[in-house]
Amino acid sequence: MSSPAPKSPEQSEKSKKYDRQLRLWGDHGQKFLENSKICLINATALGTEILKSLVLPGIGSFTIVDGEKVTDDDIGSNFFIESDSIGMSRAQVATQNLLELNPDVRGDYIDESVDHIMAHSQDFFDTFSVVIATCLPEKVLMPLSRHLWEKNVPLIVCRSVGFLGYIRIQVKEHTIIEAHPDNENHDLRLDNPWPALKEHLDKVDVTKLDNKERSHVPAVVILYYYLAQFKSKHGHLPKTRAEKEEVKKMITESPPPDEHGIKNLEENFKEAIRYINTCINPIKIPPNLQAILEDDSCINVNQNSSPFWVLCAALKEFVEKEGAPPLKGTLPDMAADTSSYITLQQLYQKQAQTQCEIIYRRALEIARNLGLSQETITESEAKLFCKHASELHVIRGSCIADEYQKTRVDLTSCLEDPDSLMFHYITLRGLERFISEFNSYPGQLDDHVEPDVLKLKGIIGKLLGEWGCSQIIRDERVHEVCRYGGAELHSVSAILGGCAAHEAIKLITLQYKPLNNTFIYDAITSTSASFTL
Repeated sequence: MSSPAPKSPEQSEKSKKYDRQLRLWGDHGQKFLENSKICLINATALGTEILKSLVLPGIGSFTIVDGEKVTDDDIGSNFFIESDSIGMSRAQVATQNLLELNPDVRGDYIDESVDHIMAHSQDFFDTFSVVIATCLPEKVLMPLSRHLWEKNVPLIVCRSVGFLGYIRIQVKEHTIIEAHPDNENHDLRLDNPWPALKEHLDKVDVTKLDNKERSHVPAVVILYYYLAQFKSKHGHLPKTRAEKEEVKKMITESPPPDEHGIKNLEENFKEAIRYINTCINPIKIPPNLQAILEDDSCINVNQNSSPFWVLCAALKEFVEKEGAPPLKGTLPDMAADTSSYITLQQLYQKQAQTQCEIIYRRALEIARNLGLSQETITESEAKLFCKHASELHVIRGSCIADEYQKTRVDLTSCLEDPDSLMFHYITLRGLERFISEFNSYPGQLDDHVEPDVLKLKGIIGKLLGEWGCSQIIRDERVHEVCRYGGAELHSVSAILGGCAAHEAIKLITLQYKPLNNTFIYDAITSTSASFTL
């Protein structure tokens, strides 16, 4: 009978509840989420789907702003509106039902229209982490966009109508520390090891290890040994494919033959071969980091600079001196005995801590010289920053109000592409202007949509003329939008709601690169596209 598996450490109730998402953005990301305040404008089907996907992972609080009453259309499309709620405040009903999803989240509502709040208390929106607006007419969106842009509050504008969905993110400046790149090479520094690492690696002569020792030595040690052999022969590290193949051959032929004359390559030696293509290239400053170090906000920090830019200023000095970003300090899992692996791991961790301490102390000095509080930058923030220094990104967006006044996209070339979804964006822009002019959706008030088709087509033609575009939108595409009558389909809103919630989480946690800046979803063809407008 087999012995029972050892028990894993006890998890807290919170860790059990949020286990899967903690694996994505960690405790520090979850803390950002739990301290966030979200404002949702209009509890439409799309709006409640977005909030659902934010309430479940545990945002701190939300406030719904919506002056509408529940109608039959809401009951048909919105899963968070009950059939006996007709005539009641839509904001109140949605808030009550959303709060049932997660007792950790606080929720409130204001039974007023957003234009009423803007007229009486514009600063109401200033304290939110993110403002999310659905189904806003153009005349209301413009002043809201301007105000939030000036206050540097992120704004996510969404619309779901029929089989179409649209997301537009407005953010003045967004800094990302943990971009979580899809392909991340291990930072081993074998091309230029620091003295302590070099001393440790030089102690091992792989050719003199017995069979037991061969299978226990870490792959990094093996790779370093054969790189040294190659360098002593050629005077440099392998650069070309042929040179790397030569190192692979040296490792492949290294094991002594067994009693049958067969050479069996151990798993750690196979790992060393796999690391050749990714772990021996000279450490370079990645383009994204170089752009940040050359940014004016990094070069000229001042009293208004965020902790991110103060750390960047310290990092810039470090990189200029060392010629490389700070060491990450992590090792991949390796086939090795525990003692050898831990000894190697401690060397990397110690060097990373030493470099981080240099950057942290310099950042505190810069902050002090600027008259900023010493609590502006914490040690934990500095450690995270240094660990992910190569992943840093800055996104500077554009104001929606500016976009509506003058688009920066070459619409003609986009519309010449039959597969481009840009025509949906133009149609939706025409739809928003139609709503502002006629106070209803095209096709909403009459079963015969042809009169509204002509009106919408005229509005779209006028928009294209304002943008200097000679292309036209085909009649059947305009007719299709009018046929929707402004109706929301829950399945489309659910998909779009999940996408918008993901983007909000990226903005809140400062992790992963958010959309920049427009996303369009076509449920008829199950295709999507993003544009920078």
